[in-house]
Amino acid sequence: METVYFKGEPCHTCGTLPSVGETAPCFHLAGADLSQVLCNDFAGKRVVLNIFPSLDTAVCAMSVRRFNEEAARLKDVVVICVSMDLPFAMSRFCTIENIKDVIFGSAFRSPLFAQKYGVQLCDGPLAGLLARAVLILDENRRVIYRELVEEITNEPDYAAALKVLEGKY
Repeated sequence: METVYFKGEPCHTCGTLPSVGETAPCFHLAGADLSQVLCNDFAGKRVVLNIFPSLDTAVCAMSVRRFNEEAARLKDVVVICVSMDLPFAMSRFCTIENIKDVIFGSAFRSPLFAQKYGVQLCDGPLAGLLARAVLILDENRRVIYRELVEEITNEPDYAAALKVLEGKY
């Protein structure tokens, strides 16, 4: 269990985000078009898991836009934006925002994702949704960057994540 905050009030995750050096659990998510998004689809690539509560919040939407612009342009990097949003909402967001360089993965029918990655909020106003976190996995699914954003209403540390992706850490 880890503690994060929503507008200053403590909330807890049901589990712990994987640590740097660990092999990340395999995942099975639903894509914006209802296709399967599987961990094995990205073997040999670095994967950014941009995890957040919902696209219907300004901060979550900003993180998708930012990773779409910056991280997705890097060679052999795939950005997967993960939330409990339904694939229909993800698809609508992609269309409205002209998002083309990230992959959306809904955990709505994959409760094991939230449990294995330790990102499900188990109390507070957002209970049942995912905490805000960024994980970067290497080509072998080993965690090379980990950020559980302490205050859910804050954006992640893009500069630190990009340094890792660009090999400047």
